[in-house]
Amino acid sequence: MTLEEGRRVRLTEDLGIGEATAGELGTVVGFLSLGAGIEGTVEGVDGELPQSEDAREYERLKALLEDYGHTMPAASRTRLEAEIAALEPTWAAHQEPGARATVRVRWDNGLVLDRAHQDILTPL
Repeated sequence: MTLEEGRRVRLTEDLGIGEATAGELGTVVGFLSLGAGIEGTVEGVDGELPQSEDAREYERLKALLEDYGHTMPAASRTRLEAEIAALEPTWAAHQEPGARATVRVRWDNGLVLDRAHQDILTPL
């Protein structure tokens, strides 16, 4: 799904925002959450979500194998290949077309949610 500025969206699941504080000492007085079904308008698309740690590790290990694999002892190379194979599903998911993005949404009640993952939103 591609979200664009100005598009109407609906929150697909309940979203816990964090603790609400009051007073000089920052006393916790509650917890803010948005309920599924709330609607709003996309104010901007921030860009792609950053790579996961596992995707970065896959890239690092793959480069290591390609650059130095031929100089490694057989047992080390085999272990490295096994680690790469274990991370391949994560890498494949990261490479899927339609990269996920984060967006800024202004809800109809006036609240603004910034850097929200597009996965929690449905276009109207």
